[in-house]
Amino acid sequence: MRVILAQPRGFCAGVVRAIEIVDRALQKHGAPVYVRHEIVHNRHVVENLRNKGARFVEELDEVPEGAVAIFSAHGVAKTVERAADDRNLEVLDATCPLVTKVHVQGRQYVAQGRTLILIGHAGHPEVEGTIGQIPGTVLLVQSEEEVAKLDLPLDAPLAYVTQTTLSVDDTRGIIDALLARFTDIVGPDTRDICYATQNRQAAVRELSTQVDVLLVVGATNSSNSNRLREIGSESGVASYLVADGSEVKAEWFDGAKTVGLTAGASAPEEMVENVIDALRALGPVEVSTMTGIEEKVEFKLPSKLLQPLVVREV
Repeated sequence: MRVILAQPRGFCAGVVRAIEIVDRALQKHGAPVYVRHEIVHNRHVVENLRNKGARFVEELDEVPEGAVAIFSAHGVAKTVERAADDRNLEVLDATCPLVTKVHVQGRQYVAQGRTLILIGHAGHPEVEGTIGQIPGTVLLVQSEEEVAKLDLPLDAPLAYVTQTTLSVDDTRGIIDALLARFTDIVGPDTRDICYATQNRQAAVRELSTQVDVLLVVGATNSSNSNRLREIGSESGVASYLVADGSEVKAEWFDGAKTVGLTAGASAPEEMVENVIDALRALGPVEVSTMTGIEEKVEFKLPSKLLQPLVVREV
């Protein structure tokens, strides 16, 4: 069996930064540190950090007053920031800088007197955080059909922003529908949408032309991982989302000669290797990597964590 690895795949700069924030917080402050929600949507990453001393909570009232609290890469609402202040928490914000950029854009549009439309998935932590960062009404739109149902004057001053884990292709139809219906609407350049989402989806589209089966390593609650699997299916390739090698099923590969393998932006490379090991258990495997973009993006850590670490006496 030939296995072709997508390029790029796996961790993006925002995920690398978020995990490093938790690691450095543990080094600096010692265990426990408290993380609101999953730092990123991946069970293996969360379990690894939990074993090091991170404690994951749903709400800040589970965090002792004065403790170290970390916000996940998805971002949080202003009410969460205020709650952290009220509890005198030492906050480290692991919000992806590209998510923060959406928050800033949204506030700028509202300051111009525009009603903000957010293109995204209801219930996703990033969407909830973005809505909670905007001082005004935010209208969530998930489909072109919902655009048609918006109860707004056709000449109302509007603006739109998008969830970062959606690509240009994911949002193009909705944006086109908004522009066709409303006469006074603005939005960010499509190049502002997350580079990692774009790159991984483009790689999967190319990979799908070369393989019989596609495997996506990622969590079921990871928006970008699910979308990668959907792209494979839309391309006519049998596509499966797996957390690790234990979920690989032999019957998926009956008659398959070439398997494509990629990973969502929050999936560690060790889980990709774990899946390759599971494929090797089925028979001989030849692994190669497709030609693709080499990402060199890095995001700065919070200034609180850039100070020299103090060695803690035990």
